[in-house]
Amino acid sequence: MISPERSSSQSQRSAAAGAPFLSISVTDPVKMGTGVQSYISYRVITKTNLPEFEGPEKIVIRRYSDFEWLHDRLAERYKGIFIPPLPEKNAVEKFRFSKEFIELRRQALDLFVNRIASHPELKQSDVLRTFLQADEEIMDRARSYETGIFKKPADFIQMFKDVQSKVSDVVLGKEKPVEESTPEYEKLKNYIFELENHLAEAQKQAYRLVKRHRELGQSLADFGKAIKHLGACEGDLMEKVFSEVGSKSEMLSIKLQREADNLLFNFEEPLKDYVRAVQSIKATMLDRANAFRQHFDLDQERKYKELNLEKLKFMNPEKYAEAESEFRELKADSEEATKKFEHIVRLMNEELARFQEQKTADIGLAFHEFAKGQAKLAKDIADAWRSVLPKLEACSTS
Repeated sequence: MISPERSSSQSQRSAAAGAPFLSISVTDPVKMGTGVQSYISYRVITKTNLPEFEGPEKIVIRRYSDFEWLHDRLAERYKGIFIPPLPEKNAVEKFRFSKEFIELRRQALDLFVNRIASHPELKQSDVLRTFLQADEEIMDRARSYETGIFKKPADFIQMFKDVQSKVSDVVLGKEKPVEESTPEYEKLKNYIFELENHLAEAQKQAYRLVKRHRELGQSLADFGKAIKHLGACEGDLMEKVFSEVGSKSEMLSIKLQREADNLLFNFEEPLKDYVRAVQSIKATMLDRANAFRQHFDLDQERKYKELNLEKLKFMNPEKYAEAESEFRELKADSEEATKKFEHIVRLMNEELARFQEQKTADIGLAFHEFAKGQAKLAKDIADAWRSVLPKLEACSTS
């Protein structure tokens, strides 16, 4: 995982040094269409000196479903890699086009594509280059073809193979395959599920903090107005002092609202993003589980066929040649499935190390920003009330 700010600064330094760089910005969200057909479009700006790209700068218009297309194609092709998460697709209709929601989604989409661009393997994908460079008409065709109502032919072939596999299970009388249960994998599963629970709880409490800051800010604004009206009834010194207390309350109300926004964008949202990231890890774990089952099933079937082959060699030599040919094909499929499973395991180990390193940096930064914001807010509140204390004391003793 990588923050967009860090990615941008690294790209700038690389450009200055003449080193290869790829910088992407998701900007200028604009509402398109009306009613239920409305959506938000974004300008995606790519700057690079990589030779496989069409030029040093490219600007394209993309919508959420285009980002979704990129995510899904990468998930299909790169089994074992933690594909960066997308922000949630659905939102309550009345908030879907609010300024706050649009900006949160823009930032999340910017982070999503920059994480891909910073990944050592994903950044080399032709799918990413299509997303960053294809004109809108080509992008629409690609998205409609691969995410439409009808599945691709490859999907039907896979569905047919899956059905064949299930029929073979019934014919061979095989039991449900065992799940992978090595100590290392059990430790990984426990870690991921605990991390998900703790992150979700932390994000929930961060949301409550944002809400509390906004409620307190509104209460201070209401209090400020009320205390000004009260002072106006009293006149003379009381009016002046109460007016200042009211103004301080309104000023602090604004600071609380700003800190609520800061908490939302720089504290709650990063925690929420890592909740989504854990979901991506769980999706990769599902790919690993499927690969293990295929590896296990084919290995068991290979052993079964190998025993039958030995029997045919002596009992029915006429059928031996045909059975041997089928066995060689099965053995090749079994070996390929084993390689695929081992490849996913190796990639996941590398991905987990990268994830943990970046998580430590990103979450540490989020908590640093949280503490810094709270310290400044507390100081501003203390300074504001301290400044009116002498006048309130003078008022109370006069």
